[in-house]
Amino acid sequence: MRFRTVLITTLTTALAIAVAAVWAALAIQTDLFEARRGQALEDTNRAVALTQMRVNEADVAGDRAAIQALTNDMLDDLATTSSTQLILGFPIEAQSTADAPSAFSSRPDLFSAALLSDGLREQVTIVPESQWWQSIGLPTESGVDVPAIVVGQQLEMPDVGVFEIYLAYPMTDVAETLAFVQFTLWVMGIALIVLVVGVVWIVMRFVSTPIVDVAKTSARFAAGDLSARLDVHGEDELATLARSFNQMADSIESQIRELAELSRVQQRFVSDVSHELRTPLTTIRLAAGMLYDERENFNPVAARSAELLHEQVSRFEELLVDLLEISRYDAGSVQLEREQVSLSALTGALTEDMAALATRHGGELRFRGDDGPDFVDIDPRRVRRILRNLIGNAIEHGEHQPIDITVASNESAVAVGVRDYGLGMEPGHVERVFDRFWRGDPSRQRTLGGTGLGLSIALGDATLHGGTLEVWSHIGVGTHFVLTLPRRAHEEIGASPISVEPIAQLEEGAFRTRTENDTETLVIRHEKPQQEEGRS
Repeated sequence: MRFRTVLITTLTTALAIAVAAVWAALAIQTDLFEARRGQALEDTNRAVALTQMRVNEADVAGDRAAIQALTNDMLDDLATTSSTQLILGFPIEAQSTADAPSAFSSRPDLFSAALLSDGLREQVTIVPESQWWQSIGLPTESGVDVPAIVVGQQLEMPDVGVFEIYLAYPMTDVAETLAFVQFTLWVMGIALIVLVVGVVWIVMRFVSTPIVDVAKTSARFAAGDLSARLDVHGEDELATLARSFNQMADSIESQIRELAELSRVQQRFVSDVSHELRTPLTTIRLAAGMLYDERENFNPVAARSAELLHEQVSRFEELLVDLLEISRYDAGSVQLEREQVSLSALTGALTEDMAALATRHGGELRFRGDDGPDFVDIDPRRVRRILRNLIGNAIEHGEHQPIDITVASNESAVAVGVRDYGLGMEPGHVERVFDRFWRGDPSRQRTLGGTGLGLSIALGDATLHGGTLEVWSHIGVGTHFVLTLPRRAHEEIGASPISVEPIAQLEEGAFRTRTENDTETLVIRHEKPQQEEGRS
């Protein structure tokens, strides 16, 4: 911010000073020129008028020697009564006699007819009552041209003729004055820019230092340093900002500590309750098992009650196990037991184990392993739990359609995709599918049990391995889960070998899922009721 402010100030100040300096230089140049031109016109008019008076008093009719002498006197009078020594004269042939002298000049080496334009001479010749002027470049003895003004008008020698008289006024003093003024303007402009930049830098240093402190302290606070505070100095607006920030930080710190304490109490409560419930649950499970084993000896109502009790006790036990696992995640006490495992082999074995379950629900598991080496450094028990949950959900919500399970790999990662062609989910529900105890359709009856924590635990297991668990779903099309794991522990996975979003529809009812190595599985979509699924 400090650099941008100084840079913008420097550029705008330099531009403003440059415009002002150029405008002032042009104004001064114009004023100096106008003043010098007016002086030259007045000087020429006075010199010609005085010389004309003296020439009128002379009587040189028919005497060539007297005419030449008068011409010389006329040239001397012009030089004496004017402020220049550069004088040039020509007889106007149409208005002069044969005795009229030829052209004359006081300094023919510096001021000659070649410097005059035809237009100037024409105006002087045909308009005798006016003065005419022209700007020229006048050569000097050093060979460098200097700007000058030439003023021309007529002078009459009685009984001899009329002459074009030109006086040249060098503007060396004007050029020197203008150069000095321009140099002074630029020096003052540069000095002013340096002064303004220095002042802005000092002001910005005083103003931006507290702002920089606020930014650094805010960054520390956002990074988790709840003790970060600002030093308060004075009673100005910045001091008020610092006090307000400190008060806000105190309030946030207090609330965070309260929430952290509540979270710890909640986690400890869940963990303690889960542990405490295991002992009575074990007794209940044993009793329920005994009743379940003897259900054939009961009447139908008691037998059905024994079956329901056995089923719900088993589900309750699963819930306790999941709650204990969640409490371990919350406490950060989960440890991985890594092994080098082929993900295709692990997924294939699990697919075979669950094939009978899929068949009982009217579905089919279609597995395709990776063609290359797909060994990963993982905890097999936890990855198997992730895949069992994904495949179980696909069977539950696959609407009796085939389920595709694909393994693919690249240089940095190995991925497993589980694709069903069931009801699918709305976009808003996809975003919440990994939330604890959340179900897209609470009224939907489950056929495979479940505690509502499966996907949350699966996401935790994937994250613990340094991998990702992504989901794509669309109403009436189905759902696609992709688990991506790094080949080696603590390495980046980069891009997943399997795209979570299936390739666009090829034809009516057909979709194609593509892996990174271009292995393709073509599946046919069947029409299903437009009802959304609920997953856990």
